[in-house]
Amino acid sequence: MTGGSPLAASGPQADTDRRAASGPRADGRPLAGRHALVTGASRNLGATIAGVLAAAGADVAITYHESSAAAADLVGHLGAAHPGRHLAVRGDLTTTDGTRAAVTEAMTELDGRVDILVNNYGPFSMVPFTQLDHADWQAVWSGNVTAIQLACQLVLPGMNDRRWGRVINVSAGSAYLRNHSIYGLAKAAVLHLTEALALEAAPGVTVNAVAPGQIDESAADVAAIDPTFVERAVARTPAGRLVTRAEVAEVVALLCDPTFAMLTGAVLPLDGGWRFNRF
Repeated sequence: MTGGSPLAASGPQADTDRRAASGPRADGRPLAGRHALVTGASRNLGATIAGVLAAAGADVAITYHESSAAAADLVGHLGAAHPGRHLAVRGDLTTTDGTRAAVTEAMTELDGRVDILVNNYGPFSMVPFTQLDHADWQAVWSGNVTAIQLACQLVLPGMNDRRWGRVINVSAGSAYLRNHSIYGLAKAAVLHLTEALALEAAPGVTVNAVAPGQIDESAADVAAIDPTFVERAVARTPAGRLVTRAEVAEVVALLCDPTFAMLTGAVLPLDGGWRFNRF
C-alpha cells in the first residue's frame, strides 16, 4: 500500500528510524558514532570525502597504495580538525588479496565495524581497446569493479546484522561515453553493480552511486593530455562550469543522512547536465 495512514513499525530498524527522525544532532555531527571506510583516499576526491565524513562526526579509515606521505598527512589533518579515530591502511586494490587484506585491516581497526563504505578507488586508462594490454585491462577493471564487490562481501554482513549501512560507489561521467576505453566500461559496470547490490543489501542498507563529470580541481591534469578538453567540457555543460571535489563529497555525506533512507540503487550524475546528448 502507498500513501494513507502509516502503520506503526517495531524492531531494531524501526528504533533506528525513530531516532533518526528526531532530527540532526545539535552539535552538527550527524554521523557521530559511525565508522566509515573510504578507499583510495590519500588525496584528491577521496581525501575530500574523508574530510567531509570526519567533519560530520564519523571515525574514518582510508586506504592508499603508494602515497604513504599523503595518507599520513591526511590522517594527521583529520585528527587535528575533527575529534575521533582516523587511520590509513595500505593495500593494492587492483588485486584480490590486497583488497581483502586492506578492508579487513580497516574493519579490525574500527572495532570490527564499517557502517559507511565509500568505494572511491578507481585507476584510469584511456588507451584504446585495440592497443590495451591485458595487465592494464586487469588493473583498471579490478580496481574499479572487482574491488567494490570484494569490499561489499566483507562489510555487508555486518551492516545487515545491524540493519543499517550506507554504501556509496564512485562512478564517473565516463560511464556515459564510448571513447574512454576500459575506464568508461568499468565505470558503466559500477552503475549496474550499484543497482544489483542495492537489491542484495536491503533492507536497512542502501547502495547508491555518484557519477561526477570532469572535476574542476583535476582539470589541469587532463589539460596536460588534451589542451582543449576543459574548454570543450565547460562549453558542453549547461551549468557553465565543472563540479568541484567539495560538491561531490557533500553529496556523498548526504547519502548517509536518514533523509535518504528510501533512496537506494540510484546513480546521481554530478555534471551540471554535461551528459545530455544533443543533435
